[in-house]
Amino acid sequence: MGSQISFIQMTFILTVIYLALTGNVQPVNILIGFLIGIGISILVRPEGLEIAWKRFPLAMVSALRYMGILLLDMLKSGVQVGLVILNPRLPINPGIIMIEADCQSELSTALTAHNLTLTPGELVIEMDNRGALFVHCLDESQSERYIRDVREIRKNLLSKIFD
Repeated sequence: MGSQISFIQMTFILTVIYLALTGNVQPVNILIGFLIGIGISILVRPEGLEIAWKRFPLAMVSALRYMGILLLDMLKSGVQVGLVILNPRLPINPGIIMIEADCQSELSTALTAHNLTLTPGELVIEMDNRGALFVHCLDESQSERYIRDVREIRKNLLSKIFD
């Protein structure tokens, strides 16, 4: 019974989020949102998900900071890739670098890989069993510098969100 309640709660929350994002509360859209919520709930299979309510405010602030950093990084990288494309000499130094994710959970490692892939000019091509990410970059030297600077900030925020 506990997993049914979690399933129903997750479906309801996902339906409400869908309706808030679409801004459309017509019966057909409510049905579509409900079906999407059921589909996601079936794929995720929530089984007694526990929320640490004492950590929730810190986790939410950390998640918002993380999203802000991600958006800023995407904007900066997009401008840098645009400048590379517009330069007739195409000043790139492509390469593959290894990044130790240093995350405690698989979810935070997967989010790190996803965020690196979202950043223009970088693409995670493989992740090994230890959580090391192999990333293809347009400019290897610039990416290594960037990763050193940002890795600790992201690791700190992800640990506050998920651990």
